[in-house]
Amino acid sequence: GIEGVLEAYHRSLRSVQLYGPTNFAPVVNHVARSAAAVLDGSQYFVLLIITDGVISDMAQTKEAIVNAAKLPMSIIIVGVGQAEFDGKATVSPSHPVSRGG
Repeated sequence: GIEGVLEAYHRSLRSVQLYGPTNFAPVVNHVARSAAAVLDGSQYFVLLIITDGVISDMAQTKEAIVNAAKLPMSIIIVGVGQAEFDGKATVSPSHPVSRGG
């Protein structure tokens, strides 16, 4: 559950160094490839990205999200810290690419 997610987050903070640029497209594409390999309904993927930086590859990230929209996966991006997160994109079937606030 959420406790496991928080524990993994705190554990990773002790073992990774955070720095830029903040490119999300490669990780979205990686998870999308995994989701595309399992289209029989037996698995569903949730990509949770917790970031302290603004997305550096916004155009590529939007494209990756749109390409992954029909796959069995959800993408959640959470901004933490003092960075300016106004540029985050919201993509859904009813709003293919719109700005979140």
